[in-house]
Formats: sequence, C-alpha cells, structure tokens
Amino acid sequence: MRIGLFGGTFDPIHRGHLQAASEVKKIFKLDPIYIIPAALPPHKTPASVASADDRLAMIHLAIGDIPGVSVSDVELQRRGPSYTIDTVYHFKSTQSQDAQIFLIVGIDAFLEIDTWKSFQALLEQISVIVMARPDDRRQSVQQGWKQLKEYLIFNISSDFRFSGSQNAFLSAGKQPVYVCDVGALDISSTQIRQAVKHKQTIENWVPAPVAEYIHQKGLYT
Repeated sequence: MRIGLFGGTFDPIHRGHLQAASEVKKIFKLDPIYIIPAALPPHKTPASVASADDRLAMIHLAIGDIPGVSVSDVELQRRGPSYTIDTVYHFKSTQSQDAQIFLIVGIDAFLEIDTWKSFQALLEQISVIVMARPDDRRQSVQQGWKQLKEYLIFNISSDFRFSGSQNAFLSAGKQPVYVCDVGALDISSTQIRQAVKHKQTIENWVPAPVAEYIHQKGLYT
C-alpha cells in the first residue's frame, strides 16, 4: 500500500487543493491520500483560523465520495500545536509494516522545513513529495527545483544529489525527496477569505457544498 499524507490548515479547502491531490495521487499511485487538517498550526494564532470543526466539515463536503481520498482528524484529536513529526509517527505505528508512506507538501512550505520540529528526524522517517507549479512568484518550475536543490544542500545535508531515474533528491540516511510538477489552479485560501469578506462570489474556487457551508455559517465575514 502507498499512502499519501496531505496536511495543512485548509482554511478553507479549495479546488486547487483537490486538483493537486488528484495529480499527485495519480503520478505516485497513492491509495489512499489522507487530507489532514491541522488543529493549531505552530505559525498561526487561534483567532486567525476557522474552528477545527468547521474546517473538518468543509473537507468532508469537498471530497464527497472521491475514490481514494479520505480525511484524518488525527491532529485535531491531539492537544496543542500540530507537529508533522507526531503525525508521521502516528501513521507509521498504525499502518502495516510494508506500507509506503509519503508526505505531500508544496515547495514554499518545504523551503521552511528546517524550522519544523525535529525536521532531521522527519526526513529520516518519511519520503516527501514536493509540489511546484509556475506562478507569479517564480519564473518557472525549473527555477523552483534549482532553489530546492540549493536549500537541501545548504540547510539540510550537503550530500543531497538529484537522481534523474527516481526524479528525487537523495542523501545517505534520509528518505527520498521527490519532485512533482502539478498544474494546480491558481487559488489561495487567503484569496477566498478576502472574497467572502468583500461579499464576492467564491463558487468557482470551492466546491458548491463548501461555498454553501461558508455562507450558512457566516465564516470569514
């Protein structure tokens, strides 16, 4: 079994998240992918994030019955900040020993991984799939991968090398760091929250049940 862990605040979840999950799932033959909302991201304050119950409900509405995509509330069940290393240990202890587990993150998030709790242990424990796409902040995906290589060498381990056959950066004692180009939609949760605040439509950015939930609950106003 090949399992993907796709964590984040998901405040709210949107079509970009769903498309990225779908593409990574297909490319890496993952089944299932768990979407894992963070209870309290260490870099955010409670007042700046919608409640865990609301974010979890929106994820359930967004994925519906999409095959091979599930929700895990493991981080919502723990007290205090959500640390990825704790989530990884949870899945490694609850899945079969022959299961392959992959952490799925965007390149911008990965380029801060040296600030995460126990990041060296994390990279020893789990393979990482780093997603990137062209956008207004980066001229090309290739430039992003060059930046990733430099970051790995200077911030994580100087012996990281790229393997073309595996499409991954490899280092002794570390799990592979795979690169994955995705054509995810140019949508951000911040953009959606701002649109709701200014009474603009969001139906093109989130699934209809999620948009209805946001309006009914009065979120982000």
